[in-house]
Amino acid sequence: MANFNMYPEILVSNSNDHAWQDYGNIKNELNRAIKKLGKQKTIVTVDCYPGVRMEELKTNLVSVMEPAYTIFADDLYYSSDKVTDMIKFHLTTDRVFGKISLHNFGDFLDDERLEEARSAISNIDSGLIIIYGSGATLVCDPDILIYADLARWEIQKRYSNNEISNWRADNHNEDAVRKIKRGYFFEWPVADRHKRKLFEKIDYLLDTNCSNEPKLVEGATYLAGLKQTVSQPFRVIPYFAPGVWGGQWMKEKLGLDPSVENYAWSFNGVPEENSLFLRYGDVKIEVPAINAVFRHPVDLLGEKVYGRFGAEFPIRFNFLDTFGGGNLSLQVHPLVDYAQQTFGVHYTQDESYYIVDAKEDAIVYLGVKDDINSNEMIQDLKQSYDEGSKFDDQKYINQFPAKKHDHFLIPAGTIHSQGKDSLVLEISATPNYFTFKLWDWGRLGMDGIPRPVHLEHGINSIQWERDEKWVSENIINCLEQMGEGDGWIEEKTGLHDRQFIETRRHWFSGPVIHNTDGGVNVLNLIEGEEAIVESPTNAFEPFIVHYAETFIIPAMVGSYSIRPHGNSVGKKMGTIKAYVRT
Repeated sequence: MANFNMYPEILVSNSNDHAWQDYGNIKNELNRAIKKLGKQKTIVTVDCYPGVRMEELKTNLVSVMEPAYTIFADDLYYSSDKVTDMIKFHLTTDRVFGKISLHNFGDFLDDERLEEARSAISNIDSGLIIIYGSGATLVCDPDILIYADLARWEIQKRYSNNEISNWRADNHNEDAVRKIKRGYFFEWPVADRHKRKLFEKIDYLLDTNCSNEPKLVEGATYLAGLKQTVSQPFRVIPYFAPGVWGGQWMKEKLGLDPSVENYAWSFNGVPEENSLFLRYGDVKIEVPAINAVFRHPVDLLGEKVYGRFGAEFPIRFNFLDTFGGGNLSLQVHPLVDYAQQTFGVHYTQDESYYIVDAKEDAIVYLGVKDDINSNEMIQDLKQSYDEGSKFDDQKYINQFPAKKHDHFLIPAGTIHSQGKDSLVLEISATPNYFTFKLWDWGRLGMDGIPRPVHLEHGINSIQWERDEKWVSENIINCLEQMGEGDGWIEEKTGLHDRQFIETRRHWFSGPVIHNTDGGVNVLNLIEGEEAIVESPTNAFEPFIVHYAETFIIPAMVGSYSIRPHGNSVGKKMGTIKAYVRT
């Protein structure tokens, strides 16, 4: 539908007095701030999240500031070979999977180079000194601190385009899968730990998401934007990606670029990867949505959720589109214990498939058939992997019809796949990385390389008792009516007892009262054109959502209502809501 909002934003201020765009205006503002300090020697640090275009920053900002002395912080670390050797345990030899690193930037600083840099700075009596690069604040305390940031999805695009290497890695031409692995298991955890220490210290936030289109906002004004975000309903900026099995539904219904061959994924509720738009007058700052989680975890997540997961957003919503496309890979996710012991993550990828739309022939693959021989199935999987032969999925795997508004629950350890001709709203735990492909229908990835299959991990994770009888009784349309009132019905649709997420569906033609009950809520408008979210105490401005849009209600919001709006007044509508069981 054309009213799907691709670029949701949060209006923080009608004034852009504290925000600037383009390098010329940014330079002028920094010169003003330097002059205001009135110091004979001024140290300006631009601390950068890995993935920032360093040459662009150097050419368009650092050099034009005409510093008396410049230090590129990345030159103060050990060589790329030594850093890679230090983290080889975390990288492993696997193309996809590693082990989560607990390192910090400081672990990789060369003490001799660092001391030389500090000595050079101390020997300069006057003028401007600029230190820029990842971890630049570790060199010395600056007079002005700028933090250059960008979203994880943008970094992944730069990897895929062979535009950038990983931090401290000589791997410019390495395939994107390996670059993303290094980012996920090493680079991003290290960078996030560093960034979280700087919120109170930054004087400016520099948005570097778009090439040669920088935006700058004062630190206090930026932090005010994050605070406002967690006090009201909000949406993250969705992004869409093609895939070998991708479909046409999102392209047609959401008004996406028709020239793109297909769209397989839409990540529309994933703060770890999505961005926020914070608007200050006519300047729109794009920041990683995870920054709101880092800065205000209790306000956003709630005390109990924060206590359980830390400053992580534990729920993710995304679309999987196979309309006119193909099947997802036949896959399985690890149990919590296996994920912890093997990869060092806290929890696993429990998930579910909510069928937003489907053609008559749509199916979901779920669980093994009754009374199969597991050893025989394992041998057939290995043979298909070794020889490239067809795996007889019909012999071993259940197929269930998938109708609009069905809900299939997929606790970790359950073999599953989405068949062609459906749009799934995947409601899952956040660690989406740990998908073990058992068979990929004998096809290549969009890069012409076979997509990674991980039989050993997969076989170690399959729960063989999840057969047709168990699946039918435990994880398909487990509906329970929880309440009803004037113009509304509430249903529990899942998830399974082994999963920490609870889902509730509301059908309504009038107002429905919700309450966060001290925990974050994530919702999607699964039926109807337009709804409005309101506060009974006017604690936030009314918030309008459209069909298929995912939106987040922070824990601190408490009570809120949702009702039909615009052309939907008087019509039956539906939402699906997810939250953490406490």
